[in-house]
Amino acid sequence: MCAHVLVAEDDRRQAEVLRRYLEAEGHQASVVHDGRSALERARRDPPDLLVLDVMMPGLDGLNVCRRLRQESDLLVLMLTARSTEDDLLLGLELGADDYLTKPYSPRELMARIRTLLRRSGRRTGAPTAPVLRVGPLAVDPARHEVRAHGAPVGCTPGEFAILKALAAYPGRVFTRAQLLEHTRGIDRSSTERTIDVHVKNLRRKIEADPRRPGLLLTVYGIGYKLTGGAE
Repeated sequence: MCAHVLVAEDDRRQAEVLRRYLEAEGHQASVVHDGRSALERARRDPPDLLVLDVMMPGLDGLNVCRRLRQESDLLVLMLTARSTEDDLLLGLELGADDYLTKPYSPRELMARIRTLLRRSGRRTGAPTAPVLRVGPLAVDPARHEVRAHGAPVGCTPGEFAILKALAAYPGRVFTRAQLLEHTRGIDRSSTERTIDVHVKNLRRKIEADPRRPGLLLTVYGIGYKLTGGAE
């Protein structure tokens, strides 16, 4: 599974280490060292995945992620020296697919990259799974695609994992802990608060009015459920 990975890291030594690891696994690796270059390169030659350092000169990684998310749904794995839960949640709010804190092992980073690429559907020979339909929503596990009212919806791997779990059992209430289990292989740093962030982001994408959801409903004191919109 060869992919084009763009590495945006101002530490040149670390960036070179990541480039070598990526190429050793057969990926095409491009490297930039500041936020503006990352934004320009991603727009000019969109990668399959962007490894994005938060603390970079000129334009930080959070702003790069924010701008790219307004334009595309490319995979983003953020790297940061900050390790608080609020920093993690901010990265997810902005649309990051995964979040790794420094210092980290390059091997762990490569494992995260493999997981993101696999979960995003960039593999061949995957068994066909039935399309899950709930009201105006269609969730296609085999193609890793979501449609709402016939229009495509871009989802991060974490969002897709949650939506797929809910769509498989329409009307069933899932606790945050249960949904968290469906995202464990995607983001090992997830907490139950991150489920709320994913749900908030999903509502922005699938609901006519995210403030008054009719599909992805909160069951207070328990968790969430997915309905066809008739309730």
